[in-house]
Amino acid sequence: MRYAAQKTAQFLIVFVIVTFGVLVAMRLGVNDPARRMLGGTATQANIDAVTAKYHLNSDYFTQYFYWVKNMLTLDLGRSEIFSTDVRTLLRQKVPTTLLLTIYAVVLALLIALPVAVLSAYRRDGLFDKSAGFFSFAFVSIPGVVLGILLLLVFSIHFHWFPANSNKIYPWDNPLQSAKNFFLPTLTLALPISAIFTRLLRGDMIMTLQSDFITLARAKGVSPQRVLWRHALRSSVFSLLTSVGLQLSGLLGGAVLVESLFGLNGLGQMLLESLLRGDLLVIQTATAILVVGVVFTNLAIDLLYAVVDPRIRLARALG
Repeated sequence: MRYAAQKTAQFLIVFVIVTFGVLVAMRLGVNDPARRMLGGTATQANIDAVTAKYHLNSDYFTQYFYWVKNMLTLDLGRSEIFSTDVRTLLRQKVPTTLLLTIYAVVLALLIALPVAVLSAYRRDGLFDKSAGFFSFAFVSIPGVVLGILLLLVFSIHFHWFPANSNKIYPWDNPLQSAKNFFLPTLTLALPISAIFTRLLRGDMIMTLQSDFITLARAKGVSPQRVLWRHALRSSVFSLLTSVGLQLSGLLGGAVLVESLFGLNGLGQMLLESLLRGDLLVIQTATAILVVGVVFTNLAIDLLYAVVDPRIRLARALG
């Protein structure tokens, strides 16, 4: 109970600091926020109406209070730049970025887990050296270069995947959705899988030298069980931390891949909103990202307790 209260308090503090900071930063140096939100061709009557509705002529604390109040009632306002309600806009954009993020992390783990385990088991062998080379290569290649290479090879040369991904969700057309999301997912997943592989390989090598692994082998436990049940379970803490960090980064950092492959998601929307000064969209999108990051970190914390019961016991006693 105390642990839950602590996490809730941390979430509220982070949420208020970040969202209030965005509100202040977007209004600094702006003489007329309503005109900026509506565009230069807005009439004075519209400007006055928006100023009154969102209390833009009040101090920052009052503006923030009414913004939070509107958020709680799901009255997110209207984006004049995108010519639609912010809630409708987010409903169109968020699933794309969320799916892309989940796909990328899942694919990265599917690549990294077997490669890291086998590399640690066959340390300094041919497989380990080859895996190390490719890990170094994928970490070193910038994401935009990797994305362009994948486009040139698999879209333009072989025509296996569409060059413009046109977001199609799996519940609409699973096969076409998989084809459209594959190259953007691979672009994000390969560098992440290289990071996961290097982290897990190092931890696995240390774990395989531990006394309890020696004891398990002496008892006749099969090598597969030693690797996948005992050693892997004791080696995933750094990996879990990295997964949390990568998920947090991907939620807000997929804008480059979305732009490159024509996936019009949250990242691309946020960038356009920043360039054009759409205050309501920026504040709401930031709030969603903060919530996503906090809940991701909470999920990772809970996974720690699943992997190691001692952590669960310590929290219960605390």
